[in-house]
Amino acid sequence: MLTNGDLAELLADAAGDAEGVLRQALKRASRAAFLWPEEAVELVKTGRSLTALHGIGPNLAKRITAWLEKPPHLPRVRDPLRRDFLTLASARVALGKNPEWAPRLCGDLQMHSQWSDGSGTIAEMAAAGAERGYEYIAITDHTKGLKIAGGIDEAQLAEQDAEIAKVNQTSPTTVLRSAELNLNPQGEGDMDSAALARLDLVLGSFHSALRKSDDQTERYLAAVRNPDIQILGHPRGRIYNYRFGLKADWPRVFAEAARLEKAVEIDSYPDRQDLNVALLKLARKSGCRISIGTDAPHPPQLEFIELGLAAALLAKIPPERIINFLPLAELQKWVVRVRRK
Repeated sequence: MLTNGDLAELLADAAGDAEGVLRQALKRASRAAFLWPEEAVELVKTGRSLTALHGIGPNLAKRITAWLEKPPHLPRVRDPLRRDFLTLASARVALGKNPEWAPRLCGDLQMHSQWSDGSGTIAEMAAAGAERGYEYIAITDHTKGLKIAGGIDEAQLAEQDAEIAKVNQTSPTTVLRSAELNLNPQGEGDMDSAALARLDLVLGSFHSALRKSDDQTERYLAAVRNPDIQILGHPRGRIYNYRFGLKADWPRVFAEAARLEKAVEIDSYPDRQDLNVALLKLARKSGCRISIGTDAPHPPQLEFIELGLAAALLAKIPPERIINFLPLAELQKWVVRVRRK
């Protein structure tokens, strides 16, 4: 029986042999397969059309039906660019078998707004968080060095602070004043430390020199030791079927994060899923904390959190290590402790 993950692999393989419009359609469908809400094989069993699935038209539906009826050979080891990604359908199965897990979630700790590269206003993102029953969300818009993503400077960050304060007057979900600090390859940020210290939370991420093939351990150690950040965002920098991401001595990086009581992130965006389950198992052994964020630019994409929750569950991360499981007051105390260290 082929899973949605298997179909994503077959679609990606087929795209490699196709050209033009068909190639693009196959690639889009391969990515879309991660967000199909149920297994494609179940639709076929119940007589429903595969065209109900996002990214699937009549021609691709015929191709997938043929695969489901007569499963083709799948490589024993998948292409590294597509390895160890969860589908929404498989994540929901895992979460369904452990119903006590998801209700622990108090909030989402990475998302973007119109202030940088998102489409939702802060009020709209807060409303989406409230619909999910969150106690808090963190608006982590990009900082000024990442101009391609509309990064904001210190003055804009202060203006955003005023808007967040206004939203918090009426929102049942607290919006945390946060930022995704753009880190250079030396682990240095691009914003004034005093401006960052006034925020509730700072996540730091690499957005450049992400295709290096040599060991990048020192870069990560420098980032973890950066006193301005509390969370290391999407650590590997991988993107599905596009970029493998960086290599490092991960046990050493995670051990340093544990020593400083900092968190490493599960970026739940479907194309990222970074950290993945394999690296999360190493993080679990190190004893470091875990943060989960959707990296969502649009309110509906807060549902991506299920991929991160399932990854943490499958990696057997202890609940007390996941900072999203902390009530707001405890989360704030953790940030204070990390900054003091």
